[in-house]
Amino acid sequence: MCIAENINKIKNEISDDITLISVSKTRTIEELEEAYQAGARDFGENKVQEFTEKVEKFHSDVRWHLIGHLQRNKVKYIVGKVYLIHSLDNIKLLEEIEKKYAAKGQIANVLIQINIGRDPNKSGILEENLEELISACEKCSSVKVKGIMTVIPKGDEESCRKYFAKMKRIYDDLAKKQYSNVRMEYLSMGMTGDYKIAISEGANMVRIGEGIFGKRMYKNI
Repeated sequence: MCIAENINKIKNEISDDITLISVSKTRTIEELEEAYQAGARDFGENKVQEFTEKVEKFHSDVRWHLIGHLQRNKVKYIVGKVYLIHSLDNIKLLEEIEKKYAAKGQIANVLIQINIGRDPNKSGILEENLEELISACEKCSSVKVKGIMTVIPKGDEESCRKYFAKMKRIYDDLAKKQYSNVRMEYLSMGMTGDYKIAISEGANMVRIGEGIFGKRMYKNI
């Protein structure tokens, strides 16, 4: 199937209250345009350099999501360009986002990335350190937390469901509490191979790359 057909198929499978992010890393502007013409408005990028190049060349009404690990020295390049940062995972990064966004009079909307599978090869804060990061977020004036995100370890359906359900419990627990600058609007979890499971466990934002664009084409970078 082509990109447009893939998008339409996925949209028919999910409800209107689920945000579908087309993960466009390594993809050409032409491929993004095909997705755009099929109705895609939320695009996800991993690398700051690739993201900033695409922003300059693409439609101004697109909502860009930075879903990859964000280095502190790259924050200055994304101010005012990103709709949602999915990968806040430590206090030093928070401080840099706060500093750079405050200097430009901008607000950074972020998700806290949780390493729910405790995978040493994945980014994300560990669950036991979450409250400390949230407390630091409460002191910010230019950072607003809009929810949480995870990338789970590869596994079978039972394993996926376990991690997604745990994320939903954390999300619901945080939603019950009264924080400054912290609101649970988005639970970002689930990708091409497991988004249906993620949605069944409570995700309201999914990140799909290969399921829309096909196999990754790193030669396009």
